[in-house]
Amino acid sequence: MNYRFKPVASPRTSPAPEVGCCAGHAHDHGEHDGHGDHQDHAHHPGGHSHGHGHGHGHHHHAPASYDRAFAIGLVLNVGFVLVEALYGWQIDSLALLADAGHNLSDVAGLLLAWGAFLAARLAPSPRLTYGWRRASILAALVNAVLLLVAMGALMVEAIQRFQQPAAVSGWTVIVVALVGVVVNGITAVLFMKGSEDDLNLRGAFLHMAADALVSLGVAGAGALYLHFGWPWLDPLVSLLIALVIVAGTWGLLRQSLHLSFDGVPEGLDVQRIHDWLLSRPGVQEVHDLHVWALGTSDTALSAHLVMPGGHPGDDFLRSLATELKARHRIGHPTIQIEIEGIADSCTPSLKPAGH
Repeated sequence: MNYRFKPVASPRTSPAPEVGCCAGHAHDHGEHDGHGDHQDHAHHPGGHSHGHGHGHGHHHHAPASYDRAFAIGLVLNVGFVLVEALYGWQIDSLALLADAGHNLSDVAGLLLAWGAFLAARLAPSPRLTYGWRRASILAALVNAVLLLVAMGALMVEAIQRFQQPAAVSGWTVIVVALVGVVVNGITAVLFMKGSEDDLNLRGAFLHMAADALVSLGVAGAGALYLHFGWPWLDPLVSLLIALVIVAGTWGLLRQSLHLSFDGVPEGLDVQRIHDWLLSRPGVQEVHDLHVWALGTSDTALSAHLVMPGGHPGDDFLRSLATELKARHRIGHPTIQIEIEGIADSCTPSLKPAGH
């Protein structure tokens, strides 16, 4: 969605400019009905003019149906926290009470991810021209930090229990832990498909899958304790599970932090994009190329194309936008066309393939 400013009356000319510096913006936003293609040519001092071609058709990987998934996940997890805390208080189990507190962080993580998911759908404004899409990146980052902190606390508790092993609280702990496996497992499945394309949903998925694994470990340790009577099994299993979860969460933390600083989204090769743009008919040089994430499922690109033959027209820009979306999953391309090339100071060091 693009914020549309109210136009100010200005003189127009009809044909595309033959000389001067031309700027063309190619956008692909097909889901916005009623947005037609247009080309504006406004005169500027010194005889320079700019041409803008827009074709609209945004692609979002995370549909609105995930609202239901978030709602179901929250209801299940709030209910489980209440049940676990109640049984922990009744049998005086510190393990269950501590795990109930940990599962409360799941509720916070889901609320955070859902809030960012909703914020990303808010309309852009004159002050926030891209809207709130970056909220999904920040939510993924905070979710990763929360999960790492929770696992750190679990490892500290496991180490302390090695020094003072405590008896596992029998069948009650096992049954409650298995309920946790079911609740967290169901919630994780709700976000499994969306986690493939959206980093925010991936954070929610990892958070719930991690807790399902923790609960499974608690149940398994309880069963082994009942059979062998080894009190050190509980802290050992907890420590191993925490280490596995930290290893899996580290990638989420690294990727969300990378995107927070406008890093190139994972799976995109800037050099390959540069070479592809350079291979377009009439393009002599590509510079000032930037690729960054608007949100966890939206990617933007800006580039200057030096085309000595003149402005190529809207059909060229529309085709470029379509190809960028199909080849590189880039839904927000902004292309500036130049006749002779304009020097810039922020271009990454890129050379054509074979040089």
